[in-house]
Amino acid sequence: MATCAGGIYSATKAALWSATNSLRLELQPAGVQVVGVHVGYVDTAMAAHSSDPKVDPADLVTQVFDTLEAGGYEVLADDTSVQLKAGLSAPFEAVYPQLATGK
Repeated sequence: MATCAGGIYSATKAALWSATNSLRLELQPAGVQVVGVHVGYVDTAMAAHSSDPKVDPADLVTQVFDTLEAGGYEVLADDTSVQLKAGLSAPFEAVYPQLATGK
């Protein structure tokens, strides 16, 4: 039986991104700043298994505090997050080339 853990993980991330946006809108009138922090891997024991690029935890904290102080809305902490955000508005065939029908 095939697993879809990657799909479930991606759906969860997308749901959290959307929930962050909703919370931002709901809490802004009360003066609460909500900052979404988006990152691939952080160089911690939890990500030790991965050979993918990792963000240094101290650098991530600096990015978050800088964004808070500037009144920003989100931190795209690495290239993975930047590419993911760009892909959110890309044409379907560009996001899922394996499903393109060749039309």
